[in-house]
Amino acid sequence: MFAALSASPFVTAIVVAATETPAPEFDKDSVTPGAIGFAATAFVALMTVLLILDMNRRVRRTRYRAEVDAQLDAEEAAADGDAAANGGAAANGEAADDTSAHNDSSAAAANGSKSATPPHGESS
Repeated sequence: MFAALSASPFVTAIVVAATETPAPEFDKDSVTPGAIGFAATAFVALMTVLLILDMNRRVRRTRYRAEVDAQLDAEEAAADGDAAANGGAAANGEAADDTSAHNDSSAAAANGSKSATPPHGESS
């Protein structure tokens, strides 16, 4: 009866699985990712830094454009107030010209084109 069991492939598989496996040739605690792992980590870190710098630049540009638009609106309102106080037709014509210039620069900013003068701190 034991002879029949020892010839069975299932018993052979159990016996092989039950035997001890040899010790690995490397220490599992000292395995490192190597140069490829370092390069991948450095690449992700560098891309993150560049992404943050680009984001800061874009936020700063947007904030500056909002400040310039607010200043232009304030100057336009002051010019309209001066024109109404003076009651002169020439002042109204100048205010209309200023308004059209402001609208042109706002349209250019909305389209993403750069103006002739770059924002403060940036070079073209």
